Amino acid sequence: MTMTNNSSFSENSGTSTGRWKKFTPGIAWFFLVLILICIPGYNLPKVDDWMITINYDKLIHVGIFAVLAFLFMHPLTRFSLTKKEQWHYFIKIAIATAIWGLGTELIQKFFIPSRSFSLSDCLADAAGGLIALIFCKRYY
Repeated sequence: MTMTNNSSFSENSGTSTGRWKKFTPGIAWFFLVLILICIPGYNLPKVDDWMITINYDKLIHVGIFAVLAFLFMHPLTRFSLTKKEQWHYFIKIAIATAIWGLGTELIQKFFIPSRSFSLSDCLADAAGGLIALIFCKRYY
């Protein structure tokens, strides 16, 4: 089946409810990230000095946000989209991931005790979205 309306997704088989279920892992991961960023700083586990030295938390940010972006990009490969349409959605998801990363940092700064805003965390979050974008572009 080909896509006749660019504003909606068409799927090879299944109901419209079924096609949106494919995004459930991404939605669940989104809320897991929200829960994790709302943990007050004084409740976070203490880490060894060497982990701080290697900026392990940036790797965690990259990984969490790469998974987030991928979980929203991957279901699009199951829809009847042209490669160009798919690529446009991938880009939009990567941008949304970066914006969500910025949003999480602002939430931490203004609403979560003992947490602060970190530009380097925002950049790591955006890098995660970019990694997912490059992966999906290459393999889909």
